[in-house]
Order: sequence, then C-alpha cells, then structure tokens
Amino acid sequence: MGVSHIPNRSERRTKGWSRRGILAVLGVAPAAGLTGCSTGSADASPGSGGARASAAAKASTAARTPVITVSPADGTRKAAFGSPVEVAVTDGTLASVTVTGNDGSALDGTLNDAKTRWTSSRNPYSGTKYTVTAQAEGADAETTTFTTRSPGETFVGYFTPEANSTSGVGMPVSINFTKAVKDRAAVQKAITVTAEPAVEIVGHWFSDTRLDFRPETYWASGTTITLGLRLKDVEGQDGVYGIQSKDVTFHIGRAQISTVDLSAKEMVVKRDGATYATYPVSGGDAEHTTWAGIMVISERFQQTRMESSTVGLGDEYDISDVPHAQRLTTSGTFVHGNYWAAPSVFGSRNTSHGCVGLRDTKGASDSSAAGYRFYESSLLGDVVIVKNSGDRTVEASNGLNGWNLSWADWKAGSAV
Repeated sequence: MGVSHIPNRSERRTKGWSRRGILAVLGVAPAAGLTGCSTGSADASPGSGGARASAAAKASTAARTPVITVSPADGTRKAAFGSPVEVAVTDGTLASVTVTGNDGSALDGTLNDAKTRWTSSRNPYSGTKYTVTAQAEGADAETTTFTTRSPGETFVGYFTPEANSTSGVGMPVSINFTKAVKDRAAVQKAITVTAEPAVEIVGHWFSDTRLDFRPETYWASGTTITLGLRLKDVEGQDGVYGIQSKDVTFHIGRAQISTVDLSAKEMVVKRDGATYATYPVSGGDAEHTTWAGIMVISERFQQTRMESSTVGLGDEYDISDVPHAQRLTTSGTFVHGNYWAAPSVFGSRNTSHGCVGLRDTKGASDSSAAGYRFYESSLLGDVVIVKNSGDRTVEASNGLNGWNLSWADWKAGSAV
C-alpha cells in the first residue's frame, strides 16, 4: 500500500503563509485603522464643528432685518376707532413712533420694557386719516396710513351759559344732549368742570338728556369756570357716539341775590351782601300762586309776548309786548315789568297768574320804572328767591333751579 507524502520543512514554508505575508496581512488592518484616526485628528480639532455653527448663527442673525407691523394695517379704509393703535417689531427694537391725524391731532403712546411694542395712550378719532411713522434701531423709518370709519349716529351736548359770557353766582353749568344717554357714567367721565378759585363741583342727572354741574353753594364772585367736553367717540348708547372735543370758559360776575316776599309784596335786591334796591311787587293770586324756592334767571327779554294758552290757561291773556321779562322756570314763571295793572297794585295785592310783576311802562323805555331798573341791574344766572307765596317749592329741574336740592341729594344724582 502506498504511504502518504510528508512534506519537508522547506516545502511547508513554500506552500504556506510566509512570515512576510503574514505580517503584511496582519499589518493591513492596523495600518488602515491608524491611518483613519490619524487623518481625522489632522483635519479637525475637537469642538471645531460647534465653532462653525456659532459663526453661521451670528452671520444669520446679523443678516436679519427688523420687521415692523402696524395695527390697523396699512391702507385700511374703515378701521375701528374703539381700540388703540399698536406698532410691533420683530428681530429688533423700536427707536421712535409718531401717529398724526389729518385733523392736526397726535396720538401719544408708550413702549413696553423690551421696546418691541408701542401702544397709543388713547383710541384714534373716528372719521380721521392717520399717518404712522415707525423706526427700528439701525433701520430706516417706515410709514403707513389708515382711515377710521365714521360713526353711524351721533349726539352733541348744548351747554349753558354761553362761552366767554359773564353770569350771576347762581348759574349752573347745564348740558342738554340731543340723544338719550344710556351710559351716563361714560358720558359724565368725558366732561370736566373746573373753577378758579378751585371748589368741588359735582354733576347731577335730571334725565337721560340733561346733566347739570354746580358747587355746594353759589359761585364766588369773580370765578372763572372751564368746561371740558371730551365726548368725541364716547358711546352714549349702543351705536350712538359723541362728536365734541372742546374747552369753553365763562365767568361769574358780582353776587346779586334778590328775595321776593309775597306776604310783604316786596323784593329786596342785595349785591355783594349789601342792599342794592327795594321794589314793590305783585305775585300770583290765590288761584295762580307763584312757585316758592330758589330760582335762577335763565332768559332775558327787553320785550316779549306772553300768551296764556302756552301755560295751560286757555285764552285768559295775550300780551304782545311784556316789558323787561326775565325767565325763572321752564314752565313759564317770569319776573317782569307790568304796565297794564294800576300802580297801586304793586306792594299791596297779588294779582298775577303766577309771575312776579314790577311797575313798568309800555314800550320798555322808562328808565325810572322799577321793571326797567331791575332788568338793567340783572344778569343771567342771578338768584331770585321767592318765599311766602302760598305754593310749594319749585322742582329743581324746572329751570336752572338745582339749588333747591341739598348737597347730599345733588351728589346722589351723579353717575360717577
């Protein structure tokens, strides 16, 4: 049988892995591994990727432009006027904001702490075109415009006394509104009445259309009163807005207070505390008594027509030329001259239909007549007090006669 061939040592070296080959094979993987680590270590140090990201972020931030937005938006034609104007910026801070209206008004405002938002201190006016100029730090100014819508329905307040007039010490500031006011507090807050010398002044609502202001006692002689109306865009009732924004000033003259005693049938006029004149008078008869209480002269006519039908007395009288008539109540009480009664009536009998009469002459031209003299000495707002008339105290709302209310009752009629 045959015997297997056993290779000698030289054959095994020839046919198997050589030492060089083994080393070469063994050396391939470590060399490649080392080469890979060595190459990575040579190309970048630890953390260099974060540095590149940070630099990129800085470059991106530096390239950003501040973006300004305005509310109402640019070009809005019927913007709401019940909200403030707002200006905001992203990727920056605001350097300045101005908002001006085509009526010459300007809207002031405030920035938030971060200087990224500006808000107007009050709302824009209705029916007004506004220009908004806003600038971010480091950027050019930007300009936008918007126009607010006009209100559908409006109201105004007609005030007494007239601007720049001089009145007596009893003259209240009386405002009559053209539409009923439902939100009395909002409207009253929009009206200010101040005086120099200063005194507490309180408003009192007589109705939804009438608001009067007065101090606790008569005004001091020489007082200057300022009425501030900020009713524009104040909502008096749903969908009905005020349109006035103005200040008016009027003055108080000397203090003249006349007291009519219809038991004595005499009127004593005091000016600045001293007796100025005394006149015999005739008041309302037993069937037509004169209101009692504190009344204020609210209208003055050198001559006027008085017709009984206008005060519910049928056709009892119609006098076309009553001289020196001064109104005391809305219901028709006057202090006036009288030329048709006998001179002996004055100071002795009450014969009128409720007015206070003084002797006078037809034509209102006799300067010696009591009616003429009292008229010439009087002002709108002078106080006339009637006592012992046989009638009750006049309603405070019947004319400018709020002085008949106590201070507590007067203040109770305020809405604020």
